[in-house]
Amino acid sequence: PAPAWFRDAVAVAPAIGRIPVRGAGIETFAWGERGRPGLMLLHGNGAHAGWWRFIAPYLADTYRVAAPSWSGMGGSDWRETYDLDTFADEIEAVAEEAGLFEAGAPVMVGHSFGCFPMLTEAGREAGRWRGAVIVDPPIFSPERRSGRRREDGRFAPHRVYPTLEEALGRFRFAPMQPCDRLYIADLIARESLREVAGGWSWRFDPSMWARLALPDRAAMVAGARCPLALVTGARSDLMRPADAAYVQGLLPPGSPRIDLPEAYHHVMVDQPLAFVAALRALLAVWPR
Repeated sequence: PAPAWFRDAVAVAPAIGRIPVRGAGIETFAWGERGRPGLMLLHGNGAHAGWWRFIAPYLADTYRVAAPSWSGMGGSDWRETYDLDTFADEIEAVAEEAGLFEAGAPVMVGHSFGCFPMLTEAGREAGRWRGAVIVDPPIFSPERRSGRRREDGRFAPHRVYPTLEEALGRFRFAPMQPCDRLYIADLIARESLREVAGGWSWRFDPSMWARLALPDRAAMVAGARCPLALVTGARSDLMRPADAAYVQGLLPPGSPRIDLPEAYHHVMVDQPLAFVAALRALLAVWPR
């Protein structure tokens, strides 16, 4: 059974909306009162805004919190092509719609793939964002990059599962990792599926990576025009110690670095309360 902290969090229903951005409908979640300092939570590849359901309520007593589902993911529309500038436009539009700028410059938190649109947005205009928190990003040391398989643009369409139960049984985190909190995996998995002709299938666009090119990742970090902080999972198989040291070396001197013990790549799944506490403490004192 799910513990009380989790039940209490998911009982705080977000305001769910939908806004048009460059011809696609973008799903938006929001928590907390307008007029509080703004906080934008940005999910990773193949995920959706619901990944923040059990995190955001613990931040919403202090902040006005918003989370989109990227186009091609969650309940948002799919696109013919994808690029980071369009994803950054989605951040801007959702932040405006949710009122995140009403109390001055807000902060962004980007997990995994979500850090790339976040850094693109952070590089646009100095002063618009108070800071950006990079969470276990897929930015690799030069040594590690040389050994990684490159995407070849091919993709397979999603399978259709005849029942919801069978589809739920096929859910996996990517990258693969242990998960002791099955109540979290169940919530995320249920919101990762949609009913289609013949059964159930995943909500994300399987062709996105055949249609999306990423610029140099180190250059994105260097180009940010707001303060940056780095949060990593100590047991992450994606962001290994040498990668974390490499990324930290790209940040401005004195940038905060928090390593979450016993957390794998999906830090909000592995160590949700530690992640909440880390964000609360970080945002209370940074950036100045």
